[in-house]
Amino acid sequence: MDTSYDPAQLRTFLAVAQTLSFTQAARRLGIRQSTVSQHVRRLEEATGRQLFARDTHRVDLTEDGEAMLGFARTILTAHERAAAFFAGTRLRGRLRFGASEDFVLTRLPEILESFRRDHPEVELELTVELSGTLHRQLEAGRLDLVLAKRRTGDTHGELVWRDALDWIGAPQLRIDPERPVPLIVFPPPGITRARALEVLEEHGRAWRIACTSTSLSALVAAARAGLGVMVHSRGLIPPGLVPVPARAGLPEPGGVDFVLLHGDDRRGAVREAADALAAAILAGGDRLHRRGGG
Repeated sequence: MDTSYDPAQLRTFLAVAQTLSFTQAARRLGIRQSTVSQHVRRLEEATGRQLFARDTHRVDLTEDGEAMLGFARTILTAHERAAAFFAGTRLRGRLRFGASEDFVLTRLPEILESFRRDHPEVELELTVELSGTLHRQLEAGRLDLVLAKRRTGDTHGELVWRDALDWIGAPQLRIDPERPVPLIVFPPPGITRARALEVLEEHGRAWRIACTSTSLSALVAAARAGLGVMVHSRGLIPPGLVPVPARAGLPEPGGVDFVLLHGDDRRGAVREAADALAAAILAGGDRLHRRGGG
């Protein structure tokens, strides 16, 4: 059977797969929700498979939808490289990109490597910091593009994906409900730190700081050693750590958004390079959490 896949439908599919929301996908792409539904329906007709399991409350990828993720990225990457080649334009200039510490253990390096290969004349400068610090550096004009966390409910930035937060720790760790909760946290202005303290205070649970560091690797090492628990994105749980069982009685920490934010300096070369990297991150956003954490 001679089947071709429409790039517009594939982009819509990826947006829905990353946000797990037809509404959020429509906002990201600047199209109507009915158009998103139409694109997904036509892609499902082309494949002859159901790509999403959906009801009035939630959207999830099916097994065939998971398989389509890789195919969609490959097709779109080839399409965009061909378009860039024959357009005869080459991006140039210096692009200052900031990424949250959360992405140290993910496949973000693969996306950046692909971007540098496609745009060798762009001088990419990477800053890895806490999300709150990156927000401030962007506002101060020291960064051009940022990939970071924001609190669920905030509206600034372009949503890459939304995830639940979990309490995580070493498999052998046991939390004594009669003793203060030992916390492993980033220093202020860490968003997960703030959320952990807020939710424990709201539920009247005593806590103590067992470890603090700006390095995710250091926090993970402390957690693996059984020093305490940390609040972390469910899709980014590092290898060797697991969600804390419900019997520990820890309150639900809620959710978090991962977003792209552009700086105010929108001059030609910077704007084009930032837009190209943002598009690459959005296209490969599922690689930042699916199979990225463990």
